[in-house]
Amino acid sequence: MTPTTTPTLFDLLAPHPDWLWLLGILAVAGWYTVGAWRASRAGLPWPAWRVACFGAALVLALLVTQTAVTRYTLLSMTLYMVRLMVLAELIPPLAVLGLPPGRLTPRGGWGRALSWVLDPWVALALWATVVIFWNIPASFSASLVSNTAGGLLPLLYLLGGALSWAVVLRPLPGVQGRSMGNRGWFGLLSSLPMMAVAAVWLYSPRVLYAPYVGALCLWNTTPLQNQVSSGWVMMIAGLPGMALALAQLMVWLIGLADSGTVTYEDEPEPDAPTLPPAQEHS
Repeated sequence: MTPTTTPTLFDLLAPHPDWLWLLGILAVAGWYTVGAWRASRAGLPWPAWRVACFGAALVLALLVTQTAVTRYTLLSMTLYMVRLMVLAELIPPLAVLGLPPGRLTPRGGWGRALSWVLDPWVALALWATVVIFWNIPASFSASLVSNTAGGLLPLLYLLGGALSWAVVLRPLPGVQGRSMGNRGWFGLLSSLPMMAVAAVWLYSPRVLYAPYVGALCLWNTTPLQNQVSSGWVMMIAGLPGMALALAQLMVWLIGLADSGTVTYEDEPEPDAPTLPPAQEHS
């Protein structure tokens, strides 16, 4: 059935299962449930708010992969970009916050591999590659035509976003560095590719992607309006990460400025002056 060009919210949220995505989401939910159950049996803390964060991430993943919204990729670039930004900028931080810190302590080969992948500069290179390469007109258009936009591109955005937020929020302290400065610089630099792509979409005088040229878009919008709206979606989605990065940089800079500073309370008290012994007079 051909999707309507004026869908309602109920039309967009109608069930439309993607079995590969569904199996993956269920597997992650099962892994998390077993971990929480084992922690409760062992008397280890697993706060309810972390469970709520992880549960919210799973619900959002179901909404953007198991509903009819996935059928409108070629009719609305804006709606497609909303899906990608939820996968990259909303689900990952919620999922990472849902992991109790210190509970995951990979060792051996896994620990070394995660330590390398979660290095801020390695993660920055991987994330920038995903954002820049897949938004070049030739790559993005090819992904739409070859239908990789339905599976591969959302998966790359989800994995790239998870990697980026894991560096910023540091859920694996056993294999991740402690430097607040590295995390802040990473967060700031990793937001720049998205902001650059968003700026191009906002100010481009023509539609950049061939599949959307002359396309019949949702809600009587033009392809160029869709592209501009997509730019706003991507820019707004990147603002929370940039704000957090700036906050981390400020904390790092304050700590750097205070390092080596001796406060008045820490200064040693001067020794009391000693008086020369009184001379005896004969």
